[in-house]
Amino acid sequence: MIATLDWKIAQAESEKVIQESSKTFYFATRLLPAKKRIAIVALYAFCRTTDDLIDHSEATLSDLEAWRAQVNLKPEDQSNPILLLWSQVREEFGIDRRYEQELIDGVAMDLSKRGYRTWEELQEYCYRVASTVGLLSIPIIGLARGTTFEQAAPYAIQLGIALQLTNILRDVGEDASRGRVYIPEEDLTNFGLTRQDILHRVYDERFVGLMKFEVARAKSLYQKALPGIVYLDKSVRAAVGVAALLYKAILDEIETIEYRVFDQRAYTTAWQKIKLLPGILYKVITLQPISCAN
Repeated sequence: MIATLDWKIAQAESEKVIQESSKTFYFATRLLPAKKRIAIVALYAFCRTTDDLIDHSEATLSDLEAWRAQVNLKPEDQSNPILLLWSQVREEFGIDRRYEQELIDGVAMDLSKRGYRTWEELQEYCYRVASTVGLLSIPIIGLARGTTFEQAAPYAIQLGIALQLTNILRDVGEDASRGRVYIPEEDLTNFGLTRQDILHRVYDERFVGLMKFEVARAKSLYQKALPGIVYLDKSVRAAVGVAALLYKAILDEIETIEYRVFDQRAYTTAWQKIKLLPGILYKVITLQPISCAN
């Protein structure tokens, strides 16, 4: 049993992570029932902290494997407050730890890969670091009556890829400063660009054409994923829909700043979120299920 003080500290630390790292997801979690909200905050904090491990130049695969070993500890053996809360949540909700381990494997790819040749390769990375989060979420947020995990999973996978591609497009400049280029080489080639062009922050009609193509691809992924919300428990549909569509709105902001992602960060303000909320909620309640092709 986790001591009350330890639980409060762990929850406070996890709340701090999501507040500082993603105002969009923090905004959306306010729409969740209390117990599910705490569990989702724990999941987000675990994922964010795992990803942050490799965001400095000295990080090694050994560091990540040491973290994996710590993640694998039972709640009573945890000393890290983030992992204390997450390990309790995964036991309480019966989380399939395969996806937890795949997420760590995805983070490891940032240490072992310089880039991605094809869209298929990048999709695999997006699946590991983002789709796994959706798959981990399903037992927490719950499914609609009569719905199976297998029905909901393809939509969660598509949404994860859409969210991660949005991250990649928003963070092109930030990633370039770290020597990282996630946009597939085949796409760069199709628009007459190279990896070095991205690292050197080349902004011209070729780059704008590339970004228009990638933004359209991301929007298409959201279009395929969103109908899967109807397979979720009614109590969480609004929160999931708001999180997804507010994140999708980042793509609109990228267009607004004319794809100048090398020196500007696209985001939605608190006021924009509030203005978008009624339309998003209406869209969520009127969604109809459709076939989701991977």
